[in-house]
Amino acid sequence: MTTTRSPEGRRLRVFARRLPILLGVAILLVIVAYPLVWLLLGSFKTQDEFLSEPFWTLPRQWNFDNYIEAFVGGGLGGYIVNSVIAVFPSLALIVILGTAAGFALEVMVWKGRGMVLLMFLAGIMIPVQMILLPLFTIYFNVHLTGTLWPLIITYVAIGMPLTVFMMATYFRSVPREIFEAAALDGAGIYLMFWRVGLPLVSNAVFTVALVQFFFIWNDLLIALTFVNSQGLRTIQVGLLNFTGQYGAVDYGPMFAGIAVNVIGTLVLYLFLNQKVMRGMTAGSVKG
Repeated sequence: MTTTRSPEGRRLRVFARRLPILLGVAILLVIVAYPLVWLLLGSFKTQDEFLSEPFWTLPRQWNFDNYIEAFVGGGLGGYIVNSVIAVFPSLALIVILGTAAGFALEVMVWKGRGMVLLMFLAGIMIPVQMILLPLFTIYFNVHLTGTLWPLIITYVAIGMPLTVFMMATYFRSVPREIFEAAALDGAGIYLMFWRVGLPLVSNAVFTVALVQFFFIWNDLLIALTFVNSQGLRTIQVGLLNFTGQYGAVDYGPMFAGIAVNVIGTLVLYLFLNQKVMRGMTAGSVKG
């Protein structure tokens, strides 16, 4: 005797099997989203609300006074400009030099390239804390302190090893026959890099640039070490300066500044992440 299973019973069994996964995803979503919601709510609260009311309460008034105070009184706009000046030139140099070095180490054939690649890999294992004091001494002796050049130079030096390693790995996945065909067609090494190699790894360039951007933009230790004046503070260092009378922390403007920083980078990440994912699916090499 055979029994027929109803569609409702099958749906209930499928839902019961998926319920632990759905609960896990919901818990992770709450863990990730709650700090952002709490940060946004805090950016609209006054100082009295922070000090006298529980942290889960809603703001009494929904206005942008804290954001105005963060930009006008706290100098958040200047901190953002300093971060842009320090980050984007560093990122451009890292991407251009790292991609060219990865091409030279993986595609070009020359004596000693293996040793050079090992030297770049050794740079990944050097802790940043070990080089800060020697670098500060060098920058002071060559009169670079008091500018943003120490940040740019240090960011490029720290970002190059990982970028070179990743780009060399991506170039290794490109078939050698493509470069051989370009050489037979009369392409020189520079033309081969710009017209053949670089378009094939453009998706990797977006990925590496995204990783390096967030590392540099969110840096606090290096900027705090080499920036010795208020006019040169980056946004991460500047957020430490949101204090009021007698050194008391102005929580409202500070939360507003953090919200601007976090939400801005989050939107940028979501936008660039979609571009990278579309490029990875559309730009694969057919062989």
